[in-house]
Amino acid sequence: MTSFPFQIVGFDLDGTLLDSLGDLGHAVNHALSLEGRRAVPREEVRGFVGGGARKMLANALVATGGAVDDVRFEELHDALLAFYEANIAVETCLFPGGAAMLDELAARGVKIAVVTNKLERFATKIFGELGLSERFYTVIGGDTLGPGRAKPRPDLLQLMLERGGEGRAAYVGDTTYDTRAAAAAGLPCIAVSFGFNDLPPGELGAAAVIDHFDQLVPALERIGNNAGPIPA
Repeated sequence: MTSFPFQIVGFDLDGTLLDSLGDLGHAVNHALSLEGRRAVPREEVRGFVGGGARKMLANALVATGGAVDDVRFEELHDALLAFYEANIAVETCLFPGGAAMLDELAARGVKIAVVTNKLERFATKIFGELGLSERFYTVIGGDTLGPGRAKPRPDLLQLMLERGGEGRAAYVGDTTYDTRAAAAAGLPCIAVSFGFNDLPPGELGAAAVIDHFDQLVPALERIGNNAGPIPA
């Protein structure tokens, strides 16, 4: 039996490992309501996610009437974060097959990480509330290394590698923030088609695209063993 080709596998959080769209949408709509804006439906929020809370709020404001001045934006951003932190795991859950997939990776001795543009304290709180914290050797947030070092820069993934020690690594994400960061860090990236894709999944630049987490381990084996492209 061929040994598993990756010793470290990192995951993006929102739209990749966790379906957090409902809770993110409620937080965005709370901030919009303070500005007298319309609420945005769930599927519209999907297109705003990926670059962190600031970008999500900025996108929502543009879509509902236009940007606000810097002072007001900071007020709304603070209100969004406060609401989200207080309601962070009401609807959020693993995507289908997520628990079994994490179990399978762990059974193969894989060290599992989370690397997200979400604030580190929020990611840590979510996993604590969902009882998932012990599954990860590290949780790295967009602010872990300070301003300007979030994805698509490779810095957070490089930190994942430093903390993980020796071993071959791969990354799993759902947007160009993820695929570009992985490419810059020299890692193969698998994209999930069920996430907050900012391009059609096949155009994200990933080594493979999966439609369900039961496809992840076979995809990693195929990529890691250089068996050619993943069949469509």
